[in-house]
Amino acid sequence: MTISIEYEAEKVLDLPYREIIEDTVLAALDYEGCPYEAEVNVILTDNDAIQEINREHRQIDAPTDVLSFPMVDYESPSDFDHVEEAVEDYFNPETGELMLGDIVISVDKVEEQAEKYGHSQTRELAFLTAHSMLHLFGYDHMEDGERLVMEEKQKEILETRGYTR
Repeated sequence: MTISIEYEAEKVLDLPYREIIEDTVLAALDYEGCPYEAEVNVILTDNDAIQEINREHRQIDAPTDVLSFPMVDYESPSDFDHVEEAVEDYFNPETGELMLGDIVISVDKVEEQAEKYGHSQTRELAFLTAHSMLHLFGYDHMEDGERLVMEEKQKEILETRGYTR
């Protein structure tokens, strides 16, 4: 299991961010039953940098809380049946790990949204990580049915590790 975390923001979150992210990534992998050792890359940045990434990749010129860049193409969410048919596309040749993808989180939004929603920054960081992990597993929330599925899964992942409001 490789969880790479890069902290690129000047603002420092006063919490054990590495532990929270690793714990939540592992909880999501367990919850979704990922049958492989996996690789996930996480970048913690600020609103300016995430706005630039959002503009470049989604043509939305505004900061957002989290961006997800999945590496696996799923027929249906968390369906890993096909990945071994394309080992060269989905697995790191050096480690043999399934390359799930990249997560970019704005530390500014962690602070803002924790205050806005009345919970801790720890819970907000765990929430954004769980939310993004579900995107790396192929889930989306563009339609109400998909949104409800993601919300329930996020809640259950967070509860398994005690990250509650």
